[in-house]
Amino acid sequence: MSAIPLLEGRTRLPVICSPMFLVSYPELVKAQCKSGLVGSFPALNARPESELRKWILEIREELLAYQRENPDEIVAPFAVNQVLSAGNERVYRDIETCVELQVPITITSLRAPNDVIKEIHGYGGIILHDVVNLRHAMKALDAGVDGLILVASGAGGHAGRVNPIALVHEIRNVYDGPLILSGSITTGSGILSAQAMGADYAYIGTRFIATKEAQAPQAYKEAIVRGKSADVIYTDYFTGVHGNYLRESIVASGLDPDNLPATQAAKTGMPRIDAQGIKTWKDIWGAGQGIGAIHDIPAVRELADRLCAEYEAARRRICGLG
Repeated sequence: MSAIPLLEGRTRLPVICSPMFLVSYPELVKAQCKSGLVGSFPALNARPESELRKWILEIREELLAYQRENPDEIVAPFAVNQVLSAGNERVYRDIETCVELQVPITITSLRAPNDVIKEIHGYGGIILHDVVNLRHAMKALDAGVDGLILVASGAGGHAGRVNPIALVHEIRNVYDGPLILSGSITTGSGILSAQAMGADYAYIGTRFIATKEAQAPQAYKEAIVRGKSADVIYTDYFTGVHGNYLRESIVASGLDPDNLPATQAAKTGMPRIDAQGIKTWKDIWGAGQGIGAIHDIPAVRELADRLCAEYEAARRRICGLG
């Protein structure tokens, strides 16, 4: 196992909460970090662009104050996601802001971060990069990232096609550094499963959409609670990059999820509006295949406590097998 030094002793569980477009806002991130889990948000959620600075300062100051008032609690650091896509016109300005404010963890996606590594490493920050296959992993490692986020089959939003067991094993053959695994992880036993497969951390997104602090419509949260894996559709129609979306939201937008038109979007992964005015992420909701294990909409602290209890119960159960 290969831990991220920055996180040593600073998390209650080996969990990084994934940044979710139009869902992960400061309220959710702060609740995650105060609960001992690494919270994160996409820089693109901060709108207008000037809000990014305000968000980072707000999150940092509140977490520092909370730690001073609760010295015995574990308060985790936070991360900001940068989408390195040609369609993201503000990305380098956002990165400049994050470098200036020395954001502790940067999560990059869609393209290897060759041109931003030096700036982030310059102040001691770390970069974790999303990959969906071995080829992408090798490009990111060549760039000098500090860890890989393996977005396996079944993950919410943009997701790969490779089984998580296969993906972890392939990348462990060439890399012994930090691995963060994503794909249908919604419980404490799922977190332990990720470690048992050879990952160091679990990457959890969809489970946190169905929480009180998430900036998602109530109907979205309730659809996740109702849903099962069969209600998740994998398609590249909405952004040009394959992802997992809730069938219910596709139907509500007037589309047939089983007969979507040929891909119209450029392969940017960026949100778009189609000819009918349907907005990807706002009207078409992302979700992972693990939704069948989500049955309620708790506060983040309650969920974190539950995950800890489930994780410890799973460890005891596995140890008892011997």
